Amino acid sequence: MLTGLAPLVSRRTRVLILGSFPGVASLAAQQYYGHPQNQFWKILQAIWHSSPIASGADSYQSRSEWLLDRQLGVWDVYASCEREGSLDSRIRQPVVNDFAQMLQQCPALEAIVHNGGESFKHARYTALLGLPVYKLPSTSPANASWSFERKLAAWRDVFEKHRLTD
Repeated sequence: MLTGLAPLVSRRTRVLILGSFPGVASLAAQQYYGHPQNQFWKILQAIWHSSPIASGADSYQSRSEWLLDRQLGVWDVYASCEREGSLDSRIRQPVVNDFAQMLQQCPALEAIVHNGGESFKHARYTALLGLPVYKLPSTSPANASWSFERKLAAWRDVFEKHRLTD
């Protein structure tokens, strides 16, 4: 059984981004979106282009602070699961995280964003928080059917709705 990462949130988090479960590279690095081909950090950088995100192997702490400074948070829908490899389709016996605790940890929370279809399968649980819930295209390299520009436009639209862009 694999165990996911702790939530990356603060009391100022207004929008919580939920992935499904960290891939092999992310678990090994103990970093959200740690696979170099995942477009998560690249999309956020394009939305907040005037504030550069640190890059490189030692930059996760800086990137995490950058994300929190934008009143964003990151977590996953699954606390644990069994899986070979990184594909969501290989997830077995998942245990869903306790989303209700986010309202206590993040009193400013105003929306939930699901990063991809596997995460969005659990929108019925996140909707119970009484906040807007959005399904966005996965930033995973496995989601090659959406161009970067198309993904960026969808992600930017949600952040603009919540006044969180440059």
